[in-house]
Amino acid sequence: MSEANKALIHRWFEKVWNQGNEAAIDELFAPTGVAHGLGDTEVDLHGPAGFKPFYQNLKGGFPDLRITVEDVVAEGDKVMARIRAEGSHRGANLGVPATGRRICIAGIVVVRISGGQIVEGWNSWDQLGLLRQIGALPAPEGRDRFVATKA
Repeated sequence: MSEANKALIHRWFEKVWNQGNEAAIDELFAPTGVAHGLGDTEVDLHGPAGFKPFYQNLKGGFPDLRITVEDVVAEGDKVMARIRAEGSHRGANLGVPATGRRICIAGIVVVRISGGQIVEGWNSWDQLGLLRQIGALPAPEGRDRFVATKA
């Protein structure tokens, strides 16, 4: 079960995100599936129809988006993937005119799988870093104030 679930998460990122195969969302994300932690609100996305606008927005802003799965851990019906997303900001889909800037952000995704489909997903990704890299928010000057320094 764990190996099949690991393979599913690799297929998700490869087919949906790297190959831009929107139809694969219907194949891999359950009709009753729920995605948490996407976008700038706390609103959950339900089913492929709820997920596709998020997908279209992100792919519209970063048509060359490439997601690399760095690590995968599976136990029971859950899979955790540590990912790196890279791409060029070529569309205004995020409310910011295209800058052409390259982005590289990290994230963690935990999914629950049942019947060969993703039925629930929890997403944590560096949205602040993304907005800073495309120039939507100012980057901090000097050292980040949250970085520990010697006393």
